[in-house]
Amino acid sequence: MSLRVLTGRVVLPEGILPEGAVVASEGVIRWVGPKAQLAQAYPEAATVEPDPLPPGEEACWYLAPGFVDLHVHGGAGADFMDATEEAWSTVLQVHLRHGTTSCCPTTTAAASEQIEAALECCRRWVESRRPHEPQGELGPWARVLGLHLYGPYFHPEARGCHPKQPICRPDPRQYQKWLQRWGPWIRIASVAPELPGAELFARACRAQGIRVHLGHSMATFHQVAAALDWGAEHVDHLFCAMSDKTKLRPSQPWPMRGGVLEAALYFDQLSTEVIADGRHLAPELLKLAWKLKGPDRLALVTDCNRALEMPPGRYMFGPQEGGEPFVHQHGVGITLDGKSLASSASGMDHMVRTFWAQTDVPLWQVVQMASLVPARMIGWDDRIGSLEVGKWADVLLLDAHLEVHRVYLGGEVVYDRALSLCGQEQAKGAKLDP
Repeated sequence: MSLRVLTGRVVLPEGILPEGAVVASEGVIRWVGPKAQLAQAYPEAATVEPDPLPPGEEACWYLAPGFVDLHVHGGAGADFMDATEEAWSTVLQVHLRHGTTSCCPTTTAAASEQIEAALECCRRWVESRRPHEPQGELGPWARVLGLHLYGPYFHPEARGCHPKQPICRPDPRQYQKWLQRWGPWIRIASVAPELPGAELFARACRAQGIRVHLGHSMATFHQVAAALDWGAEHVDHLFCAMSDKTKLRPSQPWPMRGGVLEAALYFDQLSTEVIADGRHLAPELLKLAWKLKGPDRLALVTDCNRALEMPPGRYMFGPQEGGEPFVHQHGVGITLDGKSLASSASGMDHMVRTFWAQTDVPLWQVVQMASLVPARMIGWDDRIGSLEVGKWADVLLLDAHLEVHRVYLGGEVVYDRALSLCGQEQAKGAKLDP
């Protein structure tokens, strides 16, 4: 049984171990603890040379669990809605470089046949690569945990950067086909709860074990409360594309009513997420979200579009045909009229760095928001999300600035920044000496 020993400042669920070690074999973490206790606590690893760290002070290097992104659309010029293996490979590879080791590829509002193409692409990807095993067909891609069915069941007034034409009410003839044919590969489904037919859609999803999120909605507080009885558990990108007391007031001047925002903050059973790219939300909103929802009910997501690692310019959100054009500038997507944001153009490492820099939250808890918390939300926390014995050895090597230098999937190096490696076969045979 070959062992791999990793050393550094280990980010654990309860804090940071300053001089720690992680032992992995056969894709699974076998031991975690102080480096000084390694020989005594795990004798088999006593003769194993730890993986070399890049040049620099050893105390500067963090070992963190791989990030888990529940809401991500694209990157490096591609979008999951392009629905080709090449596009999926491109997106999953670029996000791996930013520390995301597991994700739920997210669709957009689009024509039914385009959504079905994305669903079929997810099925083929998952079946061919066995991501449900710690050492499945690993490569330079983030693991695909299942699809996030995001749209077209949104409120037109809260569609954000989604194209308007495909936005519609839940149609049983449409979604029953999706659930019957691709249900096992759908992990999350989002819906605006005020739409006619939303309850039947939500209950149909829950019957297949699909997590129900609320998003792109103009619902009232009481409509959100009703959706809790249908099985809704989460509100997408807090503060963004949702109703609040001000947006609802034109339709009823008094008494002032709460909307999705107020309900998300009020109901303890609702988890939520923030886009901490430094563009979508000011620091005080990140702090408010943490104060009212953290640490167990607030996740970081990227909501990233195809402009990640791309130059400024015009791009398409969603499929190239029928998607919504936007401009990538100032580090974020912006609608063509310049009045709204059009999803982020940043990876999860950037979200972690920004949230940590703009709040008073300890680093280990910020890392949890990008790893253990989202893993727990979708029921994968027994396998991923933290550096604990028995979990898969999906590990990040981060520098003092939280830049990603190395990524391990199932204990194997799949990305090494110093060597410009982004592929398992390359990394396996690579010399890692600094």
